[in-house]
Amino acid sequence: MIFTTTLQSARGSLFGSLMSKVRQVVAQEQASGFGPPPPNDTDNRPLTPNRPLAAAGISHSPAVQSKTLEEQVGLPPRPKKPLTPYFRFMREQRPKLVAANPKITTIEVVRQLSKSWSDADAKLKERLQAEYKKDQEVYVEQRTKYDATLTDDQRAEIKQLKQDLVDAKERRQLRKRVKELGRPKKPASAFLRFIASERTNSPQGPKQTYREWHQKTTAKWTRFTDSEKESYMQESRKELEIYRKAISVWEEKMIRLGHIDVVRHGNLIDPPEPKSRKSHVAKEK
Repeated sequence: MIFTTTLQSARGSLFGSLMSKVRQVVAQEQASGFGPPPPNDTDNRPLTPNRPLAAAGISHSPAVQSKTLEEQVGLPPRPKKPLTPYFRFMREQRPKLVAANPKITTIEVVRQLSKSWSDADAKLKERLQAEYKKDQEVYVEQRTKYDATLTDDQRAEIKQLKQDLVDAKERRQLRKRVKELGRPKKPASAFLRFIASERTNSPQGPKQTYREWHQKTTAKWTRFTDSEKESYMQESRKELEIYRKAISVWEEKMIRLGHIDVVRHGNLIDPPEPKSRKSHVAKEK
């Protein structure tokens, strides 16, 4: 089961990388005049094509790319690696394939071009390989000069940003796995229960923003005495006990199935007790 999960993850990652490269090729076609003009070329970043891509799981709207790591540090974008022979072949052949089949999906384009590449003439592949090597030499020279301009602090900051991206991706993947594996949902805290009840008892006014309503409701909660908060705390404690049992059973099941990475004993920590009103008033003084 672990092997199957790993294999599926690897396939998804490979396909996602391939689709990302396809979008780059499409954007380069548009920039070179092979394809329709992009809706916005002010930042010279790859955009998704303008035709339907639902089958490929790509948004209909242009991709809004975030800044590169170098740009976040205040540097110009680093030189881009040249396209490999296969993607050069795709850049040349895709317009012909799309012109002959206007309704073809991006996934089908990739499949057909992949098959065409396997059967392509050896001389064509040699030409594309030669072009790639030539551009690769230029890229290496440009990248060497670019890297030489970086300071140690900039290198360290870029390295940290890369690690932050890796950590964020791992957290997203873990949250997704945990949800798919059906982990019991942690009960709401006493404060969130109060907020939920206030949405019914004291709803947001027509001329009141949600932020204003939330601030007013939060202030009301802070003025509550411990006894006034107790009913919400009791509900929270009661559901927490149910949650403890459910999460314990779920974690044991995950361990038996080999999903050790989704077991987090920190989920069993008690919710914080509300601060007494006396201490709160003392702080205000």
